[in-house]
Formats: sequence, C-alpha cells, structure tokens
Amino acid sequence: MNFFHDHILSIILLTPLAGMVVLLFIPGENKNAIRWWGNLVMFAGFLASLPLVFWFDQEPAKEQLFKFTEIHPWIASIGAEYHLGIDGISFLLIMLTTVLGFLAVLSSWTAVEERAKEYYAMFMLLQVGMLGVFMSLDFFLFYVFWEVMLVPMYFIIGVWGGPRKLYAAIKFFLYTLTGSVLMLLGILTLYFRYAKDTGHTTFNLLDLMSHSNAWPFAMQVWVFAAFAIGFAIKVPMFPFHTWLPDAHVEAPTAGSAILAGVLLKMGTYGFIRFSLPLLPRASADPTVVKVMVWLSIIAIIYGALVSMMQRDMKKLIAYSSVSHLGFCTLGIFALNPHGLSGSVIQQINHGISTGALFLIVGLIYERRHTREIKEFGGLSNVMPRYATLFMIVMLSSIGLPLLNGFIGEFTILQGAFEAHWQWAAWAVAGIVLGAAYMLWLYQRTMFGPCENPKNQALKDLNLREMMTLIPLIVWAFWIGIYPKPFFNVLEAPIRQIVQTVNPTFGASAKARVNPQPAAEPPSAALGGRMAETAAKHAGVAH
Repeated sequence: MNFFHDHILSIILLTPLAGMVVLLFIPGENKNAIRWWGNLVMFAGFLASLPLVFWFDQEPAKEQLFKFTEIHPWIASIGAEYHLGIDGISFLLIMLTTVLGFLAVLSSWTAVEERAKEYYAMFMLLQVGMLGVFMSLDFFLFYVFWEVMLVPMYFIIGVWGGPRKLYAAIKFFLYTLTGSVLMLLGILTLYFRYAKDTGHTTFNLLDLMSHSNAWPFAMQVWVFAAFAIGFAIKVPMFPFHTWLPDAHVEAPTAGSAILAGVLLKMGTYGFIRFSLPLLPRASADPTVVKVMVWLSIIAIIYGALVSMMQRDMKKLIAYSSVSHLGFCTLGIFALNPHGLSGSVIQQINHGISTGALFLIVGLIYERRHTREIKEFGGLSNVMPRYATLFMIVMLSSIGLPLLNGFIGEFTILQGAFEAHWQWAAWAVAGIVLGAAYMLWLYQRTMFGPCENPKNQALKDLNLREMMTLIPLIVWAFWIGIYPKPFFNVLEAPIRQIVQTVNPTFGASAKARVNPQPAAEPPSAALGGRMAETAAKHAGVAH
C-alpha cells in the first residue's frame, strides 16, 4: 500500500500506456475484445485516480504546496529529471481528464468500426500526454508530454474525422506546433539565464520559480510573449482561434469531447502554472494585463455572436468554447483570488458542460448522420430521455443557478469587478448572448412538432449512452450546489500565486475593508501640539 501511495501519480500516468502495450497484442479482427479492453483500461485509469480524492487533503505538502511528489534522475547532463507533483489546480484537472477520458471512449462503442485497434491506442497515448502535462514539475518533461499529446490528436482527427479531416488535422497540427516552438524558446531562455546566474543547469520548475524575481524585466516580457502565444493558441484566445471550429467539426465525437474538455485547458493551465509564477513582473505589467483582458473580452463577445449565426450544432458549440474560455483567461488576468479560483472552477465546468454537449451532438449524429439544426425539430416527442439530459446540460452551459456554470462565472465576474468594474460589465454581455444561442439551439431542435419523417422513428438513448452523460450531470449539480470542497483545494495554490504576481492585493483589500484614518494635515497636527503644550502649562500654573 505504501508503494501505491508513494507512486500514485506514476501509476495514474502509466496505466493507459501499459494498456496500450497490451492492446498491441490483441488481434485487429477481434473488435469486440478491442472495445472491451479499451474501455477497461480507461476505467482502470479512472479508478487509479480515485484515491487522490480521499488522500489529497490528508497529504502534507512537500515542495512549495505540491503533494505526492516523485523525483528521479533522468538526463543528468542537461539537468532534466522525472519530477511529478500536484497541487489543488492540477488535482482537479487530473480528475477531469480521467473521468472524461473514460466517458469519451465509452461513447465510441458503436461509433468506430474501421481501425478500431489504432483508434483506442491513440486515445490511450493521448491520455498519457494529457496527464503528464498536468503532473510535470520539470520543464523538459512537461514539454515532452505537451508534444506527445499533439501526435495522437492529429491522427484521431485525420483518420477518423469527417469529410475535411485532413485539412482540419494539418491546421490543428501546424497551429499547435508553432506555439510549441515559441514556448520552447521561452523555456530555453529561462534555462540558460538560470545557469548563467547560478552556475547550475536545471529544468526543475520549483528552482526556476524561486529565481523568478531575479529575471530582468525585459527578458520576462519577451519570454511572457513566447509563452502567451503558445498557450493562447491552445486555449484558443482571439485571434488564434481559427483552427478550433474546423478541428471540432471534423473530429469524431470522442475526439471533440476530449479536445474541448481537456486539451483546451492546457492553455489556461499554462498561464496559471508557468506564466504567472515564473514571470511575475511581466504578468502584472499594466500594459500586458490590459492586452490579455481585452483579448479575453473580445473572445467572450465575438465567440457568442458567431455561435448565434451557426447552422451546424457542432460548430455552434465550438465557437461557444471560444466565448467560455474567454471568461477563464479574464479571471486569470484579474490577478486576484476570486478571478483565479473562478477561472480554474470554470475550466472544470467547461470540461463538464461542453464535453457533454459534444457527446449529445454525437449521439444524434450516429442516428441521423447530420448536424444541421434545420434537419431537426420536435425531438422531445420521440426521444424524451435525450431531450431531458440535453436540457440539463444546456442549462449548465448557460450558467443557471444550482448548476456548475453559475458558480464559475459568478466568481470570475466578482474577481473582474474587484480589478475594474468595466471588465465585468463587458463580460456580462457574453452570459446574456450565451443564454440566447443555447436556448435558441434547444428550442429549434427539441420543441414543436416532429414533422421530418426521418426523425419520427429515432430510438431514444439506451443505458450505455445515458451512462456517458449521467456522471457529468451529477458532477455539474455537485459543483452548483456545494462548491466548497473545490474552492478549498484551490485556496492555498491560488493564494501563493497571488502573493507572487500581485503582492499588493492583500494590503489593498484590507485597506478597502478596514480603511485607516486619513493622515492629519500639517496645520492640524501643529494645532494639536500647541493645544497640548498650553494644557500642560495651564496644569503647572494651577
């Protein structure tokens, strides 16, 4: 048991990889065995991550609030190590990855017939890359996992995607690779500057963070720009978002769910984990903050407006991701506890709600082989279970109270208002527009008479299909009704980030709550001293 506890992160990380190795020995013709094995491996990965839920609060933090740390020599000549560890931020994203990874693969049971063995192998490799990104505390190891994750997603889109799959896959690959190269330049800049300052070469993230105040400001700005482009492409932020709709529309259902639910979070995670604590002065520079905030606000409003114009359900949800993730980056660059904690919660919420929306679109696509909104109408008459689950997920996405979206958006807007009320005022427009396009989508597809003959004989959801959605809906209600455990695990790492990047926030917040009396003007102080002197002389005379 001690071995399992001490190496829990490695076990979670390597379970899909071990499953992929075994999968290679299963005959390709035995599709039933491949499906069962693929689902069992992803479910085993989820089960392996479950102890984190019970152990996280009890586990003492070892290195700068990181828990379950493992460190082993790897490439000693360049200072690279196998170094894993998690805090509250990465803990929540790891749980999202293991849950959504299993449900996405479960949704593929009947959707994939050709090259099923390679399909499940790519998903297992993708899972390893995503988990490694969230666990790595070594920059070199992080970059390896970042690139590993790119390859299987390229094949998932390019082999099992729609009619324009090659165009979408190449566009996704080129955009992400461009950002990766710029990010690598930033990593190497920090690596060589640290070696120059200390005489010691390392990719250890914690060592680099401890040296962050020593980086020259000009260097911080250039490295921040390199990181920002790499992470902004992955989010994606406006104007780097153009690869996303094509990738979502052409990817298979499970690929879209994982792309929206987990891969996009690597950009926002990169800002929180690397940009802010490693480059605090550049991150807090007023010009940098204004640029990032206004790009976020443009994404919020632009993504919502474009979503309202879409005729394809998948493309509508893809553009809604641009809008929702604009809220996440707005919360990050509010640079206060409410903004940052709301951003992380909203990243989890987006993975739950938008991941479920892509699964819902995939379920109807399997039956009708079209995603055109005009082809549907009145589906609630023939598919009541489908319509009920769709309604809950849709309300979750628009931020109805008692569901997860409300908690994240409210906390982000609170953080934005604390920074500048104008930011919150502009961002509210995105919530109103988001409700408009989601309610309009639901009304056009679910309500009214079912007049299209092709829809009148559609089968409602079976048990397996319902089980791909129910866990996400339960999680949405949990966050919406009782978010306290989620905020508790985020409190310590968020507080540390705010202290690093915005150290004056605590003092200014206290000043607003407990304002100190204004200093007396010199004339008043002089008058007070003269009065005291006169009183003393009067006392002596008496």
